[in-house]
Amino acid sequence: MAGHVYILQCSDGTYYTGSTRNLEKRLAEHQSKKGANYTKTRLPVTLVFQELFLNIEDAFYYEKKIQKWSHAKKKALIENNWELLPILSECKNDTHFKNKK
Repeated sequence: MAGHVYILQCSDGTYYTGSTRNLEKRLAEHQSKKGANYTKTRLPVTLVFQELFLNIEDAFYYEKKIQKWSHAKKKALIENNWELLPILSECKNDTHFKNKK
């Protein structure tokens, strides 16, 4: 069964990432405070990204991947700035081999 990954922009500017089989129903749940605890206190929310997958398992996998991303990387995805994704994925820690002097 198909599944969607979606990103909502909350009223405080943060992003919420989820996955579902029925996107329209899930969005209505978020807007009526029956969705995730995170969005309940950040209403209204706006759908800013969605992608359809052939099965819900792939959608769930991609959701978990996106949830670990920074705000900037999620914004690049939402804005279709594909060229920024590898740059925003680079490790910026002082201990990373590229950052050692």
